[in-house]
This record gives sequence, C-alpha cells and structure tokens, in this order.
Amino acid sequence: MDTALVIGGTRFIGRHLVEELLEHDYDVTILNRGNHENPFEGNDRVERVEGDRTNDSVLEAAASTVDPDAVFDCVAYYPKDVRAATGIFADCEAYVYVSSGAAYGSEEIPKREGVTSLEPCTPDQATDDSMDTYGNRKAEGDRAVFAAAENGIDAMSVRPCIVYGPHDYTERLDWWIDRVNRFDRVIVPGDGTNVWHRAYVEDVAAALRIVAERGEAGEAYNVGDRRLVTLEELVELIAAQLGTDIEAVTAGPHELEAGGLSLDEYLLYREYPHVLSTAKLADLGWESTPLEEAMGRSVAAHLESDRDGSEHGPEREAEERVLGILETL
Repeated sequence: MDTALVIGGTRFIGRHLVEELLEHDYDVTILNRGNHENPFEGNDRVERVEGDRTNDSVLEAAASTVDPDAVFDCVAYYPKDVRAATGIFADCEAYVYVSSGAAYGSEEIPKREGVTSLEPCTPDQATDDSMDTYGNRKAEGDRAVFAAAENGIDAMSVRPCIVYGPHDYTERLDWWIDRVNRFDRVIVPGDGTNVWHRAYVEDVAAALRIVAERGEAGEAYNVGDRRLVTLEELVELIAAQLGTDIEAVTAGPHELEAGGLSLDEYLLYREYPHVLSTAKLADLGWESTPLEEAMGRSVAAHLESDRDGSEHGPEREAEERVLGILETL
C-alpha cells in the first residue's frame, strides 16, 4: 500500500498516525473540518481535504478523488458513520476503524477480542451524544465492521485502551505529571494497586498501520502497553522521568471523604481492573515502546507545553486537607 486517507489527523492519535505513515513511505491525505491547526501544513506528502466526515457526500468525494489504498477512521463516533464509510470505501485494500476498549461489555481480566462480550447498543444509544453511551456506540461500530467484512470488505477494528503521550488534548496524564512535578507528596486514590490499562500513542499509530497491512478482515485488535503498572507505580514512573523524589500517599474512600473528595474525582482511577489482551496484535509483529521511554517522551512533551490538566481532578487545597487528616492517624 502506498496511499492513505486519515479521517481526522491533526490532533492526537490521527496526528501520530500521519507521522507513522510518512515514516513508512505512504503519501497521506487528511480529511477533517479544519477546526484545528494543521501540523502538516507545507508538507508536500500530506494533502488535506476539508469536510465533515458525517456527510456521506464528503466521503464519497474523497473516495473518488483521493482513491486511497488504506483508510483510517479516527473520528467515527456513531455506528451509522461506520456503516456508511465501510460501504463508500469498499474497494480499498483496508478500512481500519478506531474503536475503543470501552466497547467491552463485561468485566474480565484480560478482555480478549472475540471472547469478551461487547456492550449492547439500542437505537437511542446509537444516536446519543453523551459519554454515557460512548462504549455502546463504539461496540456497534465494531459490529458494523464485522458485517462489512462478511460482505467481502477489508474492514478491521483497533481497540485502544486509555491513550497517552505527546499532544494529548484530554490532559488526563498531564494532571498527574503536574502533580508529581509540583508537590513532594502526591495522593494516590485507593490502595495504589488500581490498574487501568493505558496505551502509548505512538504504539497505537503503529498498530493501526500494521493492522491495515497485515490484519484480517472482520477482526478486532486490542492495543495497549505490553507492560502494565498500577496507579502508584505510574506516579513513581513519572517521578523517575522528572528526576524528583516524591512520597505517594494512598487514601481510601473514608480518608478522601473527610477532605470532601471521592475516588471517582481522580483521573485514571478505576475500581475494577481494566486490562486488554494484546497478544493478537503482537502476533502481527507489533511491539510496544518500553514504559520508561514512553513516559520520558510524555513528560518532556508536557514540560514543553502549557497543559496542566487543571480542568480535571481534585483541587490541591482539598488534597491538603486529606494529607493533614492522614498525618493525625
């Protein structure tokens, strides 16, 4: 394959995907609405088509004018959009849908493709725009991919867990990096052993390319760090990359409540472990970046940016109350 169409392509996963494709000698076209700065402006191997991916005529025009070998759908949030895209790009060598680990509908360790059940999706959920139905809609998008493959279309799905790394506009990891960078004592909710599987963004980009090139139509592939760490270990990993010493202080629900806080206010905390099996993707030849290297790049990008995650997570003043209470116990 020599040419690729990336639907999205300028913010986070799509941006890294374009860089990955360029490194592997693809000519790339980006399709988006142009609401964000294009980091590839001036690159003669990256074309841009402006349009709303929810408009089928825009996709049809891209299919005929770009005629890509591979299509990567980074911003398909509704099942109807996946069904439309798989039909419009039916003649491509690969259509890869960016799904999510949130598509899984039962708690298993680990969650496996084709084994762990997916979230159901009612007609109302399929058109809802709230985060409450995000997993339902992603799961129904997966089912649209499977149906397309049954009709002879080379459609596949990639399911990332929580994605982190440079240019992450969600600032989920930035909140933790900021905490570790500014304070000697960092509260870790629960007992510190919480595990919410994460995926380094460059590894997600590599997974998308590899699935397009080597994946099997009608299959889904999980992607996440091959080595997992607990939330407390994540804080310590960040501290190591910052070259600083911190004390990770665990606080359960009762201690947090005394300070007016709750467990669910903390980013990247999940009561039940969320772990995806990545063996199926690894069998295609994919490898993940060592955690120290991935976190080093993430910390460096954070320090060069103005991101601090301040719109998320508890206020430090409330945490200081909790720390004060813990000192008296």
